[in-house]
Amino acid sequence: MTDGIPHHRRIFLKQVATAVGAVPLALGASVVAGGAAAAVASTAAAAATAGASGQAPVPVVTAWLFFDGNEGRAAEAAVARLIPADDTGPGAKEAGVAVFIDRQLAGAWGSGDHLYRHAPFLAGTPQQGYQLAFTPAEMFRLGFAKLDEAARKAHGWAFADLTPEQQDALLGEAEHGKLDFGALPSAAFFGALLDATMEGFFSDPIYGGNRDKIGWKLVGFPGVHASYANDIERHGVAWTRPPASIADADNGG
Repeated sequence: MTDGIPHHRRIFLKQVATAVGAVPLALGASVVAGGAAAAVASTAAAAATAGASGQAPVPVVTAWLFFDGNEGRAAEAAVARLIPADDTGPGAKEAGVAVFIDRQLAGAWGSGDHLYRHAPFLAGTPQQGYQLAFTPAEMFRLGFAKLDEAARKAHGWAFADLTPEQQDALLGEAEHGKLDFGALPSAAFFGALLDATMEGFFSDPIYGGNRDKIGWKLVGFPGVHASYANDIERHGVAWTRPPASIADADNGG
């Protein structure tokens, strides 16, 4: 994970882009109690425009629906290491992936509405998928708390305040199940976080991630234009229209 993505993440992302659905996990209307109070100022849109225009970043102000302030900082720091910005473009933090994850956790997916969660809970094989009692919301809340705990134990600071190298090392330990997260295997948390990060990076922007269509532009995905009928027979002709999201279609784009 942390050895490959920071250095080769553009090749890696292009390889997996076709396997990652552009549809989000599942959004519900409900908001988990206790999360909506924390407002945060983020520079998540900065790199999406600054690299091309040279203009100063414009902060994006949002409100966490599920995360508290500490969880939000940890989430932004973690996704920034899983898909970091580099000299070829912005990464997961700039694409608003933490916002995407926050919104998913605040809805039906976060509360486990579509998960089979009856006992007994036993260790399964890799082919059997998720086998834990935690809802996604419970897993991410505990996981980020334990990640901060591990960071403070190792370095004396919260995860978001560590150097990128220290963050990579902790994420690598979590990936291989070497961190003690109590009843939650750290590898399970890492896997869920990586999956959600990839989904947020390539999802339709209306769900909070893929801000400014950063992920789509990276892999050349044209988006959800209403029809491609007029372009099917245009062989060898470059596609020049910008990517379109569901919101663009609703607005006549």
